[in-house]
Amino acid sequence: MKNQVLVTLALVIMSFMASAQERYFDERYVSAQSFMFPVLVNPGAIGASGDHEILFNYRNNWSSFEGSPTTIQFNYNGNLGNRVGFGAGLFRDSFGELETTKGLIGFSYTIDSPTNKLGFGLNTEYIQHRLGGGALVGVDPDDETILRRLDGAQFFDLSVGVHGVYNEKVTYGVSFPSLLSSRVSDEVPGDDSIDQEIGMILYGGYDYHSVGNGIHIIPSVMIKKLNQVPTHVDLNVTLNFLDEKLISGVNYTLGADERLGFLIGTRIDNVGFNYSYNISNTEFQTYNNGAHEITLSVNLSSQKNIVNMDSK
Repeated sequence: MKNQVLVTLALVIMSFMASAQERYFDERYVSAQSFMFPVLVNPGAIGASGDHEILFNYRNNWSSFEGSPTTIQFNYNGNLGNRVGFGAGLFRDSFGELETTKGLIGFSYTIDSPTNKLGFGLNTEYIQHRLGGGALVGVDPDDETILRRLDGAQFFDLSVGVHGVYNEKVTYGVSFPSLLSSRVSDEVPGDDSIDQEIGMILYGGYDYHSVGNGIHIIPSVMIKKLNQVPTHVDLNVTLNFLDEKLISGVNYTLGADERLGFLIGTRIDNVGFNYSYNISNTEFQTYNNGAHEITLSVNLSSQKNIVNMDSK
């Protein structure tokens, strides 16, 4: 039963790949923790913290299901000075025999005022979608469409975004992922080009600080309208205790797969760790154990400060 479901899902996605020249999905829908790390979806957030930061993100969707989607992201972003930020990242997603690889380089420029900090960013991205060799198992080895897809399709994308923080309490932003997308691999004979949807990610949040208890309550909302992905809304509430030494939260997604998630995390000095678990309100949830996601963050600037303090 599991293999039949997986094959069906793979064939549906392959039909998009075989009939269209544009990317078959936008990978920015994947992470459930992007509201905590907006740089994963918005180049305007590059260098927003003013520090140098490394992020490692891993997500296993539909865990326990054979061939379930797994995603790994590695991201660096930092402030180069003179209001300029630089970011770079690698992304790898596998869904059965469907594989997506992405590399990106981005820059941002930040405008500061006494009450507002606003960053404008741009990402250049190279993306490859392809089928793994295992796609030939159980299908006609002479199928020209499948054989062509083993070589994959490559794209060069341009994404832009704006990220702001007002009065150190209100966080807001908008990004337009893959605003421009150009196929750089050879055209596949027989493919028909169709218009690509313009995607948008819009978000906002408020940091309510209870001074007496030292607790931060941060409600936020993120709306994602992405190519080949149903429009959905992430509703999040995060609680930080003891200067983020303990982090907890809950999130709920409206639309798409309507998932409910829970978050727990911690930050000790320059290292942060967050774990979230999601379950979907769909019938397919009965065939898997939900989604697990972890994010490891390292603040290199904080590490430098610690070394400097120890040397004094």
